[in-house]
Amino acid sequence: MIRLKASLELWSAIVGSILLLGSLSGCGGVSGNGSQGPGGNWNLAMTRTGGFAPGGTGEYTITATNGGTGTSGGTVTVSDILPSVFTASNATGSGWSCDVNPVSCTRSDALAAGGSYPAITLIVKVAQNASGTVTNQATVSGGGLSSGSASLQTPIGSANSGKIQHIVIIFQENRSTDNLFHDPTLISRGADIASYGYEGSTKITLTPVPLVTDYDLGHGHTAFLGSCDWNGSACLMDAADQAGCSPPGDCPDNAQYQYVQQSDVQPYFTMAETYAFGDRMFQTNQGPSFPAHQYILSGTSAVCVPGATCPSGTTSTYFVSGNPGNDQRADGTPGAGCLNPPGTQVNVLDTTMPFPNGNEISFTQPECFEHPTLTDVLDASGLTWRYYAAQDGSIWTAPDAIQHMCLPTAGPPDQLTCNGADWTGPNPKVVLEGVKGQVLTDIQNCDLPAVTWVIPDGGASDHAGTNKGKGPSWVASIVNQIGTNAACPGTGETYWSDTAIIVTWDDWGGWYDHVAPPIRNNPGSYPNSYEYGFRVPLVVVAPYVKAGYISHQYNDFGSILKFIEETFTLPEINPSVGYADTYALGDLSDFFDFTQAPLGFTQIPADYDVHYFQTLEGEPTPPDND
Repeated sequence: MIRLKASLELWSAIVGSILLLGSLSGCGGVSGNGSQGPGGNWNLAMTRTGGFAPGGTGEYTITATNGGTGTSGGTVTVSDILPSVFTASNATGSGWSCDVNPVSCTRSDALAAGGSYPAITLIVKVAQNASGTVTNQATVSGGGLSSGSASLQTPIGSANSGKIQHIVIIFQENRSTDNLFHDPTLISRGADIASYGYEGSTKITLTPVPLVTDYDLGHGHTAFLGSCDWNGSACLMDAADQAGCSPPGDCPDNAQYQYVQQSDVQPYFTMAETYAFGDRMFQTNQGPSFPAHQYILSGTSAVCVPGATCPSGTTSTYFVSGNPGNDQRADGTPGAGCLNPPGTQVNVLDTTMPFPNGNEISFTQPECFEHPTLTDVLDASGLTWRYYAAQDGSIWTAPDAIQHMCLPTAGPPDQLTCNGADWTGPNPKVVLEGVKGQVLTDIQNCDLPAVTWVIPDGGASDHAGTNKGKGPSWVASIVNQIGTNAACPGTGETYWSDTAIIVTWDDWGGWYDHVAPPIRNNPGSYPNSYEYGFRVPLVVVAPYVKAGYISHQYNDFGSILKFIEETFTLPEINPSVGYADTYALGDLSDFFDFTQAPLGFTQIPADYDVHYFQTLEGEPTPPDND
């Protein structure tokens, strides 16, 4: 990132033009007016969201309104002079063309008197040495109107002061926010969840469907591009039918325009209603599970391709964008990542090409990534971690695609296995639990590390076409075990008192969602035309969340990594290059109030309990097989 600085002269000039300067003690905003001109004046409003903690992130929303008597004409520019302790990492808004060095957004379409342009969302990174209260100032000019301005005092927040000692990430499969959380209670509280969508100009009412279906929807990168329907500045979100459905004979009409019936997902609804729910969570990547799981582990799916500038893949602009093909090992099990057998291929994308970027190429080199991950940061800091998954070689078992973690065995190339210490040590950090809930037993035994990733078996995954409807109970069993676990011998620790549980889904699964993602298509802001993807649900369960809260803070998978880094005072994964944690949309801070009295635990009723998952028999099935 490049630090944005304003000269004292420019700062003084802007301050002198401000007619209204507001101060907030919580989230909110202020607006200001410029002097009257021949066509009237612009009004500008600014609000903020997030904690703005040192080393963390914060978010501003800036809205320009035509306060004149006539229609604007010509180029309109919104600029923001950030305090020196803030660095802009992303600026986006429907119809706006934005840069972050300095922060400036422009557009040329006319705006009628009294009308407002779509809001600009500005994400800033806060310096580690930030403190006190700072003032952010923005102006709007052009369009034949006199300029307007707004300022907002922003208190620098504080980290959680050691109140969170454990973070558990539960990573489910393939659901959009509109599809999985059609919850009347959340909607009544202000959650942005749609009851209808569009196919072109045709309005389609979303219809209920069971969690278990005998069909699946397309959710690869091509399906993303088709569903987005890019108009040059934003996704129109009116072409979910382009995702496709298979097998065709089992697909109902408007298969993508459906939501899961409440009776099948009541545990999820109860969690979200009791604790906190986010309606602006986006998957970082624009595609399926294999790259998504790489992002939740390391913030990137970059892979070193022949001719790329690496070293070791860390600065490659080529990102894996699809799931592997022809990856079956000799014993019939999948062999993704470092375990890929001869003949495997996976699509990659040069992320420097502009969006919409459909120029995927088939990559037939080894799929073994070699770059830093969050686990490296945890290891270097002496913090414990564990990654639970059903089986090795699968596209959702992210560590088997990292060379220095997997260290594949020498042997038949069509039957490789990981042999690294993370897999084979006396207390493995990568736990292959099959269909049994080893994570539940470890929690009962007071063996919960600082950071835990939990990846489901197929039957509990929520994935269309393959799940068995067990996902809501599976997630509830983990939440309930943490919430009710007895005090640990020797320490007296109760996990509920110091644990944050983050539940999200790895991709949208092809289901309709009405909120356009903030595409990272800016050459001045970590350009990557493979980011961001569609909305996925986000539920945060912890004693310090705002109970029953709906967060509108923009977040992505990088935000989860950033939250971990902020909680444990960790460095970024690869700051010299910049992974998703470096430029995360948010840091989950809006979900928490660490000054409140801790919430008591409320158990989540579910059809299947902890004992059921601990004693389940059978062979694991992959959450995602396409």
